[in-house]
Amino acid sequence: MALIVQKYGGTSVGTVDRIRNVAAKVKEQWSQGNRLVVVVSARSGVTNELVARAKALSNLPEEREMDVLLAVGEQETIALTVMALHAIGVPAVSRTGAQAGIITDDKHTRARIVRITGGDILERLDEGKVVVVAGFQGATDTGELTTLGRGGSDLTAIAVAASIKADMCQIYTDVDGVYTADPRIVLNARKMEEISYEEMLELASSGSKVMQSRSVEFAQKYNVPFEVRSSFNDKPGTLVKAIDKTLEDAAIAGVALDRSQTRVTVTDLPDRPDAIAAIFDDIGEAGLSVDMIIKNLGKDGKANLTFSITTDQFARAEKVIGATLKKLGSGTVRSAGEVAKLSIVGVGMISHPGVAGLLFKALASVGVNSELITTSEIKISVAIDPAKADEAVRAVHTSFGLDKKA
Repeated sequence: MALIVQKYGGTSVGTVDRIRNVAAKVKEQWSQGNRLVVVVSARSGVTNELVARAKALSNLPEEREMDVLLAVGEQETIALTVMALHAIGVPAVSRTGAQAGIITDDKHTRARIVRITGGDILERLDEGKVVVVAGFQGATDTGELTTLGRGGSDLTAIAVAASIKADMCQIYTDVDGVYTADPRIVLNARKMEEISYEEMLELASSGSKVMQSRSVEFAQKYNVPFEVRSSFNDKPGTLVKAIDKTLEDAAIAGVALDRSQTRVTVTDLPDRPDAIAAIFDDIGEAGLSVDMIIKNLGKDGKANLTFSITTDQFARAEKVIGATLKKLGSGTVRSAGEVAKLSIVGVGMISHPGVAGLLFKALASVGVNSELITTSEIKISVAIDPAKADEAVRAVHTSFGLDKKA
């Protein structure tokens, strides 16, 4: 008898028939004597629809009310999933994030988990029931409803698995594992049997849509191995776990692409250390994250600053930076257009020289210029023209020998 946490994404529960399919998968495991916690997302498209309704009423809706609104999607799915399980003879009960004891801070729309009590999950499992938990949401100590940000259902599943010491955590999605690149862009991308936490974290933070980066970080911190697999077939997926890399490993594990980046340019910023500190301190206080950064000297004691941020955060960033510049007495902020971020990731980069040279040679072969660059021990990211992004990914993937063997 195993204690299993399964997570089903929005596409997996997108229709009534797909919810029935999930219920059938759950029953199969339950019938074998396993104890199951099932974490579900909102049905595919529901969250976007709710956001669109809010934006139709206000360009910048209050974040507390956005949490109240967006939590509706997952609560619909847990109820429908339990109904589907009941219909096929499986005892089950639904739990919201708050009822599952997911306690967060008070940063609405991007809350971070403070602790997990588990609520009465173990008691209900001991009664033989399947517990269906709403992903993406939690509550503060004072009972304020919060959400965990896009992809937060992954984090819910990993966190619940850690808190109840599950034997296995399975992330069911619309792809059958983690690939060396998006197979919709690179047709001969390869599915990996396993990948390290470090590489998965960098891929997730660089635009891979398979997993939310915070969930991978949480899994690594609490050593929760998990498998990414398809909800539409029974093929083995990709296991994400701690892996000891050797010098014989390939330099690059995969290529990721993030199309949701906007360049932010701050001009006529006072060229003083405290000015730069004020900009990024206020951005951090607002819960916003920046990526690639370039500072250029201006003239007459002024500097220009360019960095990237996710496109959906630009409006808030513009407001925050505008207020900071007003306090500093100089400077303007504007969008310098959208960019695509291409990243190569691999623990093997540490022991393989020439990785950067091969990357830029591959980009040059298809006439792609890099606008911003950032590096770490196991990742290089470049901002490029979105119109040439797919071609660039294919060229880089081939150059590093990641193509599937014929």
